[in-house]
Amino acid sequence: MRNKRVMQCFIACVVLLAGLLPAFAGDAFYGKATEVRSAEIIVVDYGTGQYVVRIIGVAVPPEGPIANEAKQFVTKMVLGNVVRARFESRNQNGEMLSRLYTGDPGKDVGLELVRNGLARRPQGQDYQYGYKYGELSAAEREAREAKRGLWATTQPQ
Repeated sequence: MRNKRVMQCFIACVVLLAGLLPAFAGDAFYGKATEVRSAEIIVVDYGTGQYVVRIIGVAVPPEGPIANEAKQFVTKMVLGNVVRARFESRNQNGEMLSRLYTGDPGKDVGLELVRNGLARRPQGQDYQYGYKYGELSAAEREAREAKRGLWATTQPQ
């Protein structure tokens, strides 16, 4: 009987502590995209609060026509919609570095930015950004070959 009581207390403590622990890589949450600050930074309301999410694995030009087009692209994809963020890590600003999905079955917003030539993939291996199977590299190669966005022969003014 005593062992059963100890086990119940142990389980209760584990459950209590689990609610207090920070998010770990691979954790995911759903929420409504309420603000698009840039093509890479989205505010997601999860019901009892908000997270500032930075899409991992993309590098959008900070300004210019491609930056504006990328922000419009992301705004059309996510603003007002339910999104799923797959947490990878946090940066020094406290932003959640995450893969962001929208729709059903779930389009990867960062991957679509790269595929449409509106962002580059950062230096490094795809797996560093939570991507398997070279997805980012393949998306960038596709955009280059199709001469989309950043890879167009003539850039819009």
